[in-house]
Amino acid sequence: MSFLVAGMILVGALCLLDLLLTLGVIRRLREHDAHLRSLLPRGDRPPAGPPVPVARGERVGDFLATTVDGEPVSRDLLTGETLVAFFSPGCTTCKGKLPEFAAYVRDLPGGRDQVIAVVADERAEIGEMSRTLAPLARVVVEEFDGELSRAFGVDAFPAHFVVDGSGTLLATAPDLALLRSARNA
Repeated sequence: MSFLVAGMILVGALCLLDLLLTLGVIRRLREHDAHLRSLLPRGDRPPAGPPVPVARGERVGDFLATTVDGEPVSRDLLTGETLVAFFSPGCTTCKGKLPEFAAYVRDLPGGRDQVIAVVADERAEIGEMSRTLAPLARVVVEEFDGELSRAFGVDAFPAHFVVDGSGTLLATAPDLALLRSARNA
């Protein structure tokens, strides 16, 4: 009988120790989360969840932005098929794909008016990438969770979308070669 009582006391002590360790881990996770939030620019909170990508055949969300030239762009102002491309100055793949993007958009019907290039920059500053894209497209510079990024559900860079004049998604791909294949499918 004494073995049974000793066993129960041991199990109870282990459970209490487990509870104390769990509470300590929770406290450390809260401290870690607070520290990470303090590192975000201007104390912004991260988005509530990952962006929801727009599916082919669906309309992209509403957006209203201004290009670096002061021209407004919105879903309602789209005319004809428009290529919307997302880049980030900190993305080495984006920088490497700029020459391919330049060659691709030069052959598009409608030229620069049918291309919107979004540069997602944490400081939302007009930088070298924006100046490089300006002769090729209407350039919008916004923060990572800006209106266009949310409207299209962008969660990685580079990203490319083709929409029609009503804002309905016709094709999307992270790479221009894949975008060509998706457009021909």
